[in-house]
This record gives sequence, C-alpha cells and structure tokens, in this order.
Amino acid sequence: MDATNPGEVDGFDRLRAFLRRLYYGRTRAALRFQISVLAVDLVIIAFFVASPVLRDRPSFLWVDYGIAAVLAADVLARGLASNSLAGWARRPTVWVDLFILATLLFPHSLANLGFLRILRLWSLSRSGFIWQPLERRGHAAWREVMEDIVNLVTFLLVTTGFVYTFFFRTGSGIEGYVDAFYFTVATVTTTGFGDIVLPGIWGKLTSIAIMIVGIALFVKLAQALFRTSKVVFPCPQCALQRHDPDAVHCKACGHPLKIPDDGD
Repeated sequence: MDATNPGEVDGFDRLRAFLRRLYYGRTRAALRFQISVLAVDLVIIAFFVASPVLRDRPSFLWVDYGIAAVLAADVLARGLASNSLAGWARRPTVWVDLFILATLLFPHSLANLGFLRILRLWSLSRSGFIWQPLERRGHAAWREVMEDIVNLVTFLLVTTGFVYTFFFRTGSGIEGYVDAFYFTVATVTTTGFGDIVLPGIWGKLTSIAIMIVGIALFVKLAQALFRTSKVVFPCPQCALQRHDPDAVHCKACGHPLKIPDDGD
C-alpha cells in the first residue's frame, strides 16, 4: 500500500512550480525577484573577494555563516526550480556551489581554499541566470563577450587569492593583497616589472601557469571583441544558432533565413 500523501505530493509540485516561475518567469514580480537575487549574489562575491583580508576580524564568522545560509537556500531553491533534479545535480556549476558552501561551513578547516569561493562568479555566468536581463533587452549577441570578461575577471581574482594565501598572507593585510593582485596582473599581461616575484621553484611554476592561462583568456576575449559580430537566430532546418546579421541563407544547410532587423 502506498503511504504517500497526495496532498504532500501536490504541495511539493506547487512549490517547485512557484520557484520555477520566480527564477525563470518573465512577469514583473519574477523580474524583481531575479534582480534582487542577482544583487545579493554580487554582494556575496564582493565579500568573497575581500574575505582573505577580513578573515581575522571578530565578525567574520557571523557574516560567513550568514552567507552560508543564504547560499544553501539559493542552491536548494534552484534545484527545486529545475525541470530535473537528477540532471541539475550533475551540473559542474552545482558542484562548485556545493564546494563553496563547504568552505563557508568549515572556514577554519578549509581556510587555505577560501579563495576558490570566487568561482561563484563563474558558476553564475555558466548557469545563464546572470545574463537573463541582457537577453530580454535584445542584447544576446553580447553574451559571449561578457562571459569571456567574467572568465578573465574570475581567473584574476582566484589567482590573486591563491598568490595572497600561499605567498603574501603572513602579516601583510591589505597591502599584501594589493601586492598579490599587482603581481597577478603584471604576470598575466607579461609586463613583468620584476619588483615583485614569487620565491622558490613553486613560485616560478605558479608564474608560468598564470602566464599561460592568462594569455589564453586574453586571446579568447580579443577574438570575441574584434571578430565579426553574430546574431542569435536558430535556423528552422538545422538549428544553427549564430549567423551574420545580414545572412539570407544558413551557412550550414543553405536554408533561407529571415533575420529581423534591430528596428523590427
């Protein structure tokens, strides 16, 4: 005999439908909710950026656990709002958020991995949630450029946190964090002023890795900025998504296209 209460099942389904409307709906209330969630996320990311130099403050743990509660609620709500819980649980962005949550719940045990919390910015970008307002205003073509910028900023901030944690943290405070950021930017851009260097063989290997990954991200961003812009318009026949703004035929299958002008 099935002991499941139909009322409880219906209530659970209604909750999921309600959360789905909030996170992905287009009503005025849903848009206000999405903007509020995005604003809270940006404030949390700002805390993550500053957390290496705030870690020794008396109020740090209170803020840390408060953010953990907010992040846990958001992760749970996004999971319930998804069409498939199993598919949602397999997403890399979800695993990143769960790892970030672990660093918040165990700030002392995982203190040296706290700089990885900034990956929250990357997970927001990959989830697409952060780009919904941009796409609703007809600027979907800029999404790739903005994603490349977010990837570069995330890399710079994560690398700065790593360099600060393992090379500059001892007794350095805000000055050490600025030195770590300065070193990261100088290394990524291959400027290499030489006034700040990382000691030892691990310092040299770290510098090499920063230069290789940083140059690759800069090149990808430059390609997105300067190559011919594309518009997002699915081909009715082959579903190719991106085309030249003046294209009349799909370059993949030759099917006629009717791409609307910006003023249409």
